[in-house]
Amino acid sequence: MALSKLPLSTIFFLLYTSLFTISQALSSKIAVAQIKDQQDNEPFVGINIGVDVSNLMSATELVSLLQFQKVTHIRLFDADPDMLKALAKTKIRVIISVPNNQLLAIGSSNATAASWIGKNVVAYYPQTVISAIAVGDEVLTTVPSSAPLLVPAIESLYSALVAANLHNLIKISTPHSASIILDPFPPSQAFFNQSWSSVMQPLLQFLSKTGSPLMMNLYPYYVFMQNKGVVPLENSLFKPLTPSKEMVDPNTLLHYTNVLDAMVDAAYYSMKNFNFTDVAVLVTESGWPSKGDSKEPYATIDNADTYNSNMIKHVLDRSGTPLHPEITSSVYLYELFNEDLRSPPVSEANWGLFYANATPVYLLHVSGSGTFLANDTTNQTYCIVMDGVDSKTLQAALDWACGPGQANCSEIQPGENCYQPNNVKNHASYAFDSYYQKEGRAAGSCDFKGVAMITTTDPSHGSCIFPGSKKITNKTRTVVNTTTPSNAAGGSRLISFRSSRISAMDKALQAFLTIIFSILLHIPFVVS
Repeated sequence: MALSKLPLSTIFFLLYTSLFTISQALSSKIAVAQIKDQQDNEPFVGINIGVDVSNLMSATELVSLLQFQKVTHIRLFDADPDMLKALAKTKIRVIISVPNNQLLAIGSSNATAASWIGKNVVAYYPQTVISAIAVGDEVLTTVPSSAPLLVPAIESLYSALVAANLHNLIKISTPHSASIILDPFPPSQAFFNQSWSSVMQPLLQFLSKTGSPLMMNLYPYYVFMQNKGVVPLENSLFKPLTPSKEMVDPNTLLHYTNVLDAMVDAAYYSMKNFNFTDVAVLVTESGWPSKGDSKEPYATIDNADTYNSNMIKHVLDRSGTPLHPEITSSVYLYELFNEDLRSPPVSEANWGLFYANATPVYLLHVSGSGTFLANDTTNQTYCIVMDGVDSKTLQAALDWACGPGQANCSEIQPGENCYQPNNVKNHASYAFDSYYQKEGRAAGSCDFKGVAMITTTDPSHGSCIFPGSKKITNKTRTVVNTTTPSNAAGGSRLISFRSSRISAMDKALQAFLTIIFSILLHIPFVVS
């Protein structure tokens, strides 16, 4: 039927439905744009720093380690003044935390909240780049008695940030355990535990209003351990899957190739059930233990290496999730150090990438995904002597390496390239690296009874080329940090986000005007 012969009421009905369709499309686009605006210009992998460690290095040494490892984002479980001072002028972005035992005071007193912000934020910002404040940690599930104070504490701290004119620069949220989400798979059926609705509803309102993220601690390791026989290990470790092993949400038909994406989408669906679609998910903890007791046979170095390496690559590849392929959640890896002072089980003390002396627990395999962690490419590691080892102990280790260890020690003989400087430390470093490379950089091959350490700094000097260097091409020496874009890159990324939003709105407006123009052309005939 021609439009000119339609009744005016029908035309206006068509106009209304067209406007409704366009508004729905625009709302979806705007919600995604709002989520993107909450995030850094690029997704990143940060790292948690727990301090239940024997002989913890000084704050200055720790920050030097972070810089050497190319770490750009960290999360502290407190607001340690020594760390905040040491981080000044480093451009490392830090989440500071309000410990659970301070919630009562801050949630009950605006003056206490203002004092906390003055002491722990204003005193250091902007020389120290504080990106967010985590208020408590898994409060709903670990200290439920403090739950009624959680949102008041957050709002009081926010008011203090407003007073300091920092509320647009520093976000405030609170990390949650994954257990606050019930029925997490399939993700489309997930929902927040309704017993916490009185907290989650106002919290999500706050996060939406302030553009702050929903912080979630998500551990596929625990999902696997609690669902052995149901959740395959491969899905938990980001390993490549055959289509038959992919998890499929029967309600959406979305395919999930890994557990972490499913957990992130479960959080998005849970928020959607509360009618919030503009809050981003920030994964404040995720990792895999490298050692466990007899009840934790999957806490191994190989599995920890596989999970963390694949997780880092997944984030830096900007893969998104099946529900939101256009949004990649940033992740804070748990954690920097093995916290040997933690209580049992054994795994609790073995989540770290490094021992307290900065020796790697294992080496990540994420070559080609940028330079987050300078020890991430096994093509660039060497074995050298640790500082402070006495000459007698070193000589014994050197004799073993060049003898029973069958290291190639020809280059440290008189007249050869690595003979100078002629001292036991220099010769032992070369011999250690020769043995380490010969053994394929295997775990335990750089120890020598505790006198050796792995480094990513090439120890070659002058004409003395260490064995590991001979396997490195000029191309693999090139360092390109993709985790922290330059101002120029960040600017261009922001422009592209804006352009995509404008483009979407232009198309919607064009369609709307076309409909209006078509109707207006025919209205005179209808009226007449």
